[in-house]
Amino acid sequence: MSDPRYTPLRERHEALGASFTDFGGWQMPVRYTSDLAEHHAVRRSAGLFDISHMAEFLVTGPSAAEFLDYALAGRLSTMSVGKAKYSLILSEAGGIVDDVIVYRLAEDRYLVIANAGNRGYVDAAFASRVRSFPSLIEREGPPRVEGEERSFAGFLGDRGVDVEDVSDSFALLAVQGPAAEAIVAATEGITDVGTPWAEQKYYAWADARFLGEPLLLARTGYTGEDGFELLVPGTLAPALWDALVVAGEPHGLVPAGLAARDTLRLEAGMPLYGHELSLETRPAQAGLGRVVVSDKESFIGKDAVDAAPDAPVLVGLVAEGKRAGRAGYAVVDAEGAALGEITSGALSPTLGHPIAMAYVTPSSAEEGTAVFLDVRGTKIPATVTALPFYRRTK
Repeated sequence: MSDPRYTPLRERHEALGASFTDFGGWQMPVRYTSDLAEHHAVRRSAGLFDISHMAEFLVTGPSAAEFLDYALAGRLSTMSVGKAKYSLILSEAGGIVDDVIVYRLAEDRYLVIANAGNRGYVDAAFASRVRSFPSLIEREGPPRVEGEERSFAGFLGDRGVDVEDVSDSFALLAVQGPAAEAIVAATEGITDVGTPWAEQKYYAWADARFLGEPLLLARTGYTGEDGFELLVPGTLAPALWDALVVAGEPHGLVPAGLAARDTLRLEAGMPLYGHELSLETRPAQAGLGRVVVSDKESFIGKDAVDAAPDAPVLVGLVAEGKRAGRAGYAVVDAEGAALGEITSGALSPTLGHPIAMAYVTPSSAEEGTAVFLDVRGTKIPATVTALPFYRRTK
């Protein structure tokens, strides 16, 4: 067993009395004070998360855009510089290797942020795809003019692309909640923000500096609220954390751990790898068919991406009372026959009733269908509902 890993903010978390848990091989704060208090702070004001365990990959070179179209399920070549896009890395068999966020940094430069627990799998997938990516000659044909170059020196032969795992060089912090913009805008040390705050859109990023060093300021998140994810060199993480805490104090900012992050993302209907997503899951089953651009000429997983017609599909479930179904609990009909299984569930802090995501048979997936949750032998009535459970009003 390998030694547990800690982010550069370990001392800050310990000083705040955080409880830690293993997450993808990392020791991460699960809570500081109260799961509920941290959850409500994000919905009402703002929470500060350490997400430095996430994995970062730089994809560079003159063929970077075409390579990502080949390596991922989406079409990344048409994304504008300054934008971000959610995408999927699929296996040859059509299953989900990981779900990622892709940022276009320049015409020939992309940042891909992957899940911590899948870092090795994503690294291996990229390496394999670079090797199988058609060469320039294969893509564009032989030289049309005598002496015309058909190679990219320095970018893995004539593939024209390089992929580098830069995870260990960076730290990633997230400020999430209605007050996120005000807090980040007031943070001492953040300067040279390349895009005016009022013009910064969701799923976009801006260049900035923190203490004179590069800062990527992305308007993205995993909570269903407005917010920012801030990527800085790892050595600057403690100083950035401290500056955000000071700026956030007048707004009620609190440090928040994985427990709050999980209930927040569940309310927002956002899937979690290892729960809603896996190598056995096809995108359409998880409601992610829209992410796959099937009319691309070629991409890994293209020939196997379609799920069987009778494959289980992901749905939302709501129930009354206070007893919540948890991951692994069965979904059954009135006679007790199995219909599926819960992947994530909790008593929603915001809504006040139990919610869950589950994979169920297509015949029981229609919105409004009455089902039951088998909660330790007790059948709890529930209703299939559309996702997300919660959507912010502005």
